[in-house]
Amino acid sequence: MRRLRISLWIIVALAASLFALFAYQLSQPKDDFVRSAMVGQPLPQFDLEPAFEGRPGLATSDFTNGEPQLLNLFGSWCIPCRIEAPQLEALERAGATVNAIALRDHSEDVARFLEVYGNPFARIGSDDISETQFALGASGVPETFVIDGSGRITYQHIGIVTEQDVPLLLDELRRAGSGS
Repeated sequence: MRRLRISLWIIVALAASLFALFAYQLSQPKDDFVRSAMVGQPLPQFDLEPAFEGRPGLATSDFTNGEPQLLNLFGSWCIPCRIEAPQLEALERAGATVNAIALRDHSEDVARFLEVYGNPFARIGSDDISETQFALGASGVPETFVIDGSGRITYQHIGIVTEQDVPLLLDELRRAGSGS
């Protein structure tokens, strides 16, 4: 009987401890920011064929000209990529150089996508098997990276670039250009 009481108290204490732990975790502020292991690292080596005939392909060496640039990962099949297209054009109009990697796509589909949704891209490489996507540590599309003039990743934006994100990305480009 005494042993049963002690066991019961142990179970109650464990349950109360778990409840307190869960309550504590729920009371903490939500952190939506995903930290990338690639921020601060040089771009992985890649040399991609053009995604379609309208723009040149893309290589790591294209990011070492001293100018900070954006690198956007997209797919013609990607609905969120259609939503962010006007913001990428706004970034280009604001003076940003925007390059892209088309993931698991066909050249005619990329051309059609750009014809319908706009083409702010200076260069577009084709990553048919997502090798470069995975080397960049990107989990999906769309994703946008800020690359400094020496080819180092300084910022990673996961998901759709919204209207509110345009000033943030322009600031990140300025920071990347100033070396801070």
